[in-house]
Amino acid sequence: MAQKGKSAGKTKKDRVLQARIPEQLDEELRGRAEDLGLSVSTIVRNVLLHTFNLVEGVVSDSAQIARVIQGRPASPAPDSSDSQSTVIGWQETILNRNGVCEQCNAILAKGENAAVGLPIQARPVFLC
Repeated sequence: MAQKGKSAGKTKKDRVLQARIPEQLDEELRGRAEDLGLSVSTIVRNVLLHTFNLVEGVVSDSAQIARVIQGRPASPAPDSSDSQSTVIGWQETILNRNGVCEQCNAILAKGENAAVGLPIQARPVFLC
C-alpha cells in the first residue's frame, strides 16, 4: 500500500477543515454559493481569508485612532500599491456589509457590487 502524500509527481493539496455549524448557517452558505455559482468550500475559504485581513485592518485602524486621541502624530497611510501587490486576483461580489474602496475611499454600501481582492497565500493554488 502506497504511503499517502509521498508518491512522486503528486501535488500537495490544501488542508481540509471540518466544523459543526448551525442548520441556519448551512442553509445560508448553500444559498449564497448557489447564487454566486461557487462551491460552499470556496465561499467558506474566502470568508475565512478575508475575515483575518479585516480584523488586522480594524486593529490597525483602532491603533491609529488611539494615537490621534492621545495627541500623538498618526503614522502615514500605507501605500495602496503595496496592498494591491499582495492581491493575486479579483472576485466580483455583492457586499454583505458596508465597505470603503481601497483606491478612492468611496463608501460602498451593503448590497452593492464590488471587487474583492484575493490575497496571495504562501503558495498560491491554481486550478485550470
